[in-house]
Amino acid sequence: MNPSFGILLWIVIGAVAGWAASMIMKTRQGVGMDIVVGVVGALIGGFLTRVLFGDSARDNGIFASFGVALLGSVVLLAIVRAATGRRPLPH
Repeated sequence: MNPSFGILLWIVIGAVAGWAASMIMKTRQGVGMDIVVGVVGALIGGFLTRVLFGDSARDNGIFASFGVALLGSVVLLAIVRAATGRRPLPH
């Protein structure tokens, strides 16, 4: 995620990305964990995009940052699910 957005915007994007990832992966963890998952997911997604695309993927705006955070959050939740053996929650 672009560091010029500021920490508050990082948290907002992380919260929304974490919430969206929890909807995609069918988990329920609460707002606090959504923020944590989203921010950690943003770090994971940022690492993955840098490895795949280099530094050219760095400053692409808020929507790209959200997409990267969402991708990383989904990856994080998939890893946690695989490690813990938890199944998706029913609707």
